[in-house]
Amino acid sequence: MPHSFIMGCPNGGNRNERPLLSVVDDDQSVRESLPDLIREFGFAAQVFSSAEDFLSSGSIQETSCLILDIDMPGVSGPELQQELKRRGQEIPIIFITGQRDETIRALMLEQGAVGFLFKPFSDADLLAAIKTALTAF
Repeated sequence: MPHSFIMGCPNGGNRNERPLLSVVDDDQSVRESLPDLIREFGFAAQVFSSAEDFLSSGSIQETSCLILDIDMPGVSGPELQQELKRRGQEIPIIFITGQRDETIRALMLEQGAVGFLFKPFSDADLLAAIKTALTAF
């Protein structure tokens, strides 16, 4: 059952619900490990293997924060970000990537991402980015 966040997030919800963080990453190891960590932080989590799966899931409205891989087959993370903007869906986005490219990091932050982490990242860095995202909007 999807959950949403109250304070400062675009998707409302009731006070008994935990914020829902959606992870979109084509890397199976990320999809297996990240939700457990997110739940340990006290949030609800769901995973998608592609941007297309997320877009067709019906979970956009319930998602309080999107943790999004940059490079994926089909629709990339930045392309998903643009599609959500086109649809008027303001979801805080934390990009994650295994490619150390400060240029793409700067560009994604300039285009509205609230966080950007290079893999592998620490639990503390992820939690800090999530807290920033949940208070960003």
